[in-house]
Amino acid sequence: MFWPMFAVAVGFVGLAVLAVFAVRVFVEARRLGSQVTESARRINRAAEDLERAAASAARAVDTL
Repeated sequence: MFWPMFAVAVGFVGLAVLAVFAVRVFVEARRLGSQVTESARRINRAAEDLERAAASAARAVDTL
């Protein structure tokens, strides 16, 4: 009777460990998603700044 109870206890402990890792993966994936969103926003802002600078430089060249 000891070994079946031991196997059930080890099974529950294994599931608990897997659940902890699943929560950690979920939290890290959400954090990574927010970082990707922030990076995309910053890249878009930099691209807009670059586009404005290029237009300004093109106008300056046209006036020469």
